[in-house]
Amino acid sequence: MNRLLVLTELFLPTKGGTAVWAAEVYRRLGGKEIHIVTADVPGAADVDAVHPNTIHRLSLKRVPWLRPESLAMYARFFLKSLRLALGHRFDAIHAFRALPEGLVAWAVARLTLRPVVIYAHGEELTTWGRGGKYKAMRFALRHADRIIANSEHTRDTLLDMGIDTARITIIYPGVDVSVFRPGLDVAGLRASIGMGACEKLVFSVGRLSRRKGFDQMIRAVAQLRDEGLALHYVIAGIGEDAEYLDSLIREHRLQDRVHLVGAVSETDLPRWMNACDVFAMPNRDIHGDNEGFGMVFVEAAACGRPSLAGEAGGTGSAVLHDVTGIRVDGNEAGNVANGLRLLLADPHRASLLGQAGLNRVQANFSWEQVAHATQQMILARNGQ
Repeated sequence: MNRLLVLTELFLPTKGGTAVWAAEVYRRLGGKEIHIVTADVPGAADVDAVHPNTIHRLSLKRVPWLRPESLAMYARFFLKSLRLALGHRFDAIHAFRALPEGLVAWAVARLTLRPVVIYAHGEELTTWGRGGKYKAMRFALRHADRIIANSEHTRDTLLDMGIDTARITIIYPGVDVSVFRPGLDVAGLRASIGMGACEKLVFSVGRLSRRKGFDQMIRAVAQLRDEGLALHYVIAGIGEDAEYLDSLIREHRLQDRVHLVGAVSETDLPRWMNACDVFAMPNRDIHGDNEGFGMVFVEAAACGRPSLAGEAGGTGSAVLHDVTGIRVDGNEAGNVANGLRLLLADPHRASLLGQAGLNRVQANFSWEQVAHATQQMILARNGQ
């Protein structure tokens, strides 16, 4: 029986890979004896009512007039976590990021003589420069008893920060293979964007931010259209680049070929994955902001679809080049177009890559397998 205190600012119903990871793994590691401290957000009561772990919700909003703005958040996180740690015999404290959770977990763990485990996802390690936040994050990571890295790239970044390799365990994030799977009903999706029966469909999903490479995809689609390739491109998601992407679509006169569909439902996301011929996210590094792993690539693979990924960050752990998809330099739209052309012009090759990705997911990436790897880490930490 695992008795754990888990600190995560991001948890369902908040969207995103970290929130899903925390919810899916710890529900498989135990029941009410696992306590999760997280943010109070709209819709939380519905999640908490059915989740098997014990959930504690706090207001974790920053206060603009405080210096630092996060001071109240840290105080609430710390006081609640300390009270729980003093009142329960937890085996360990797990934190889903170095800041804010990891720093709080380290303080509580040292006061209560418990080991601390901190997750590292990649992008948070490289986007804060070398100032105060970076130093605090590095302190928390260097004093953790164990760090879970989501990819080889994240592990290498940790090593560059001076983290002892013996304390790093690589555990990839997973996917719900009962939700993301081949053979789903896709009726009406292609027709909803005006596609013809013989046209190709490329799909992307994610926050509309520059590092995802959706702008390069639009440029690549324009190039392939000019070459006579009949294709449509659907981008699902919301974010700060929405107007920028709209302007690119208009600039390249792609209003009838590129479709920004906004946020899609949890039901429709795996259907779009099934409906497409290729999943694409040619991510790139933008001032240190890069993709630590890319859970969406694994979700696409679980639906039997090949991926086009960028070479930046940790996507090499999610997409095996020329095995489950292809990786290209996302800094150049021409490279993205060449990669798309390879996948779309050879359906047989694309099918083989998609099948290889599906096989890999079924063998290694279900949430049950991620939970098992986490359990093995816990047992190893306890010397069992």
